[in-house]
Amino acid sequence: MLGRPLVAALALLALHAHAQENAAARSLAATCANCHGTDGHSVTQEVVSLAGLPKDYLVAQMKAFRDGARPATIMPQIAKGYSDAQIEAMADYFSRRPR
Repeated sequence: MLGRPLVAALALLALHAHAQENAAARSLAATCANCHGTDGHSVTQEVVSLAGLPKDYLVAQMKAFRDGARPATIMPQIAKGYSDAQIEAMADYFSRRPR
């Protein structure tokens, strides 16, 4: 009989941990809002919207900016401030936003 409450408790812990991860990713992604818009929806055509783009694409672009493989004016300096894990978290966050 203790099995069901234990399973329920573990499920709640997993949901809580997932919510915290989303909050951390949302916080990281918020730094992109000045240029790329709230939740990755850009308000201009000059700056790409990040919302709904594939995670693998976003990761590759951020790493290319960070590593100097993709030249740009601002993004290389910004991307250098993020670890691989942070880039993955932001990419996951934006990929889950509706286009």
